[in-house]
Amino acid sequence: MIFYFSGCGNSRHVAETIAAGLNDTLTFIPEAAREGRYDYTLAEGERLGFVFPVYSWAPPKLVLDFVEKLNIKVGPSTGSGALNYLYFACTMGDECGFTEKIFRKAVEQKGWSLSACFSVQMPETYIGMPGFKLDTEKNAQLKIDKADDTMMRNIPRLLNKERFSEMTVGRFAWLKSHLVNPGFNKYATDDSKYLSTEACIHCGKCVEVCPLKNITLEEDRPKWNGHCTMCMGCYHHCPVNAIQYGKATVGKGQYYFGKQKNLRK
Repeated sequence: MIFYFSGCGNSRHVAETIAAGLNDTLTFIPEAAREGRYDYTLAEGERLGFVFPVYSWAPPKLVLDFVEKLNIKVGPSTGSGALNYLYFACTMGDECGFTEKIFRKAVEQKGWSLSACFSVQMPETYIGMPGFKLDTEKNAQLKIDKADDTMMRNIPRLLNKERFSEMTVGRFAWLKSHLVNPGFNKYATDDSKYLSTEACIHCGKCVEVCPLKNITLEEDRPKWNGHCTMCMGCYHHCPVNAIQYGKATVGKGQYYFGKQKNLRK
């Protein structure tokens, strides 16, 4: 079983690729959380996997909140068996910081043990602050090609239930994961800066793609309702680029997995 979260498709691509390689099933974390589905039973020996993007050098808060509430039983009869293989794969633009340590601590608090993890570099999606920008079209494709190589190398290791850690931690990881990340979660997920320009065609695509169902249409214009995780899926999927996050996103182009046009040249 694989639990995953994705806003712009990078992590969904990784989750689907791993699921196909392992012949495994996928559960979308925001949907399960909305429906209160936290109780699951695994077969003896079944792998438990998680796939998610790195947000500000740590797992997204919604993923950690889901793990905290998750109740896993193992075995078809009493459900008292032991979970014997747990792994995660995370997508990132460049570095993942102390994502492994943070996620390891979260699962250990459940009485579980992390068996394996690896990071997958994918095209940038977060452009909600000055100085943050998308990859060029060339670099985005290079990252995607390299990501597929990374997965093809590591899926057999997951099949064999190997224990390994292959993470791109980067510099100043403690500072980024333990000081910058809490600030991101507290202040940078504020959706009050989102707006739709006069270019809006009232298509409702933003409502459709929001993984948290945080957007509604009022008088045919999007309204954000205060439960944002800052995946920026609404911005990137808008067919006419009518959604902006204040002035930070103006002129920066769009990206979601499967769409390479409108990236920086």
